[in-house]
Amino acid sequence: MRSQASIAHVDLDAMFAAVEQRDKVSLRGRPVIVGGVAGRGVVATASYEARAYGARSAMPTAEARRRCPPGTAFLAPRFAAYRKTSEIVMALLAQVSPLVEQVSIDEAYLDLAAADRHDLSLPGVTDLAEKIRTSIAAATGGVTASVGVGTSKLVAKIGSDLHKPVGLTVCAPGQERALLDPLPVTRLPGVGPATAERLRRAGVHTIGDLAGVGLPDLIDWFGQAHGAGLYRLARAADDRRIVGEREAKSVSAEETFAVDLTDRTRLNTELDLLATRVGGRLRTGGLSARTITIKVRHHDFTTITRSATRAQPTDDPRLVAQLARRLLAEVDTSAGIRLLGVGATTLADFVQDDLFGTTLDSDPINPPAATTRAIVPTAPTEPTQSVWRPGQDVRHDHHGAGWVWGSGHGRVTVRFEGPTTPPGPVRTFAVDDPALHPADPPDWTLSAM
Repeated sequence: MRSQASIAHVDLDAMFAAVEQRDKVSLRGRPVIVGGVAGRGVVATASYEARAYGARSAMPTAEARRRCPPGTAFLAPRFAAYRKTSEIVMALLAQVSPLVEQVSIDEAYLDLAAADRHDLSLPGVTDLAEKIRTSIAAATGGVTASVGVGTSKLVAKIGSDLHKPVGLTVCAPGQERALLDPLPVTRLPGVGPATAERLRRAGVHTIGDLAGVGLPDLIDWFGQAHGAGLYRLARAADDRRIVGEREAKSVSAEETFAVDLTDRTRLNTELDLLATRVGGRLRTGGLSARTITIKVRHHDFTTITRSATRAQPTDDPRLVAQLARRLLAEVDTSAGIRLLGVGATTLADFVQDDLFGTTLDSDPINPPAATTRAIVPTAPTEPTQSVWRPGQDVRHDHHGAGWVWGSGHGRVTVRFEGPTTPPGPVRTFAVDDPALHPADPPDWTLSAM
């Protein structure tokens, strides 16, 4: 730990849902669910209005539909919009400190001491954290962040989560145990459902309770590495340094599930979300990777990894997800998976695409031999759109910009509005209406100026 509270953790509040509410004015103040919208889909993010009804991340979408009231918006993710918002936030944080460690599309650590210009007294870092929150909301058109500041990554991370949304926690040096001790043990990284249940049976419920357990007992219960790690964290002992992207030898993201997963569809959805986080970090750092690795922890804590290496480096999250899915297909998941991770290594400072472009259906691991092709000019054509995803950005030749309210039975319903307009009218069209086109995310920056 440091002698000053100079590590900050910035976490955007329900980011995916917040971006949807920013870009779709009629959804502001309403429950919003972002994730898989099909029958076996999974919630990626629930707005705070939806969380009031018990919806949460990683919950099956079907369960969220049962919990949330009529009128709740269930939307497919728009990763292009989330990446743009993330890039703006990360660029803003880079102005605060030269040492920023982005850990996902919506969160990062900052080394406030690395800037060598900030007042690191308690009032000074509190004022700086307030300015960071205000700047993020202004730069993103109203997407808010919570900030934690402390002497270690552990304290900063837990602090940012304590008073969400729009929360701020600054832990003074020497007050780490006072902050952590009353909290449930599940606040500590690495304490998932199985670990928490084992601790509960031993009468350990809070971090303070865990700090009272001896190292030999924890090693006996959880093994050398996990037991020793819990022993240190319970005592707020965390010396991990902040690692900037340029120093990183790998970029990764992982998720521990509340319930062991066996369903392949849901596991693939989780891989897609993790790949998006990894791809976002690669692009923010100006990096690309050749080797993609998945990490799989089984129900019995057995952990395995599988890797594949491409001929060319990439930062495309779709290609990362494709490789990750292929690797997971080789793993037996029938007994249950409690943790899933995606990593990218063999990093480079560039992306070298194939000569004629990389398609997602080609084999990125074993590319075909080079062939000579004749390029025959053809008249440009626009494919007919027959599948519209709820929340998708669209533009109509006569009605302008909007988003897909819903579709089915050969019809698609669109609400014509944007981040800077009043709530707009709703119109229904045939799914193959030639006047209706997919569109890029709307420009919300005018509302943020």
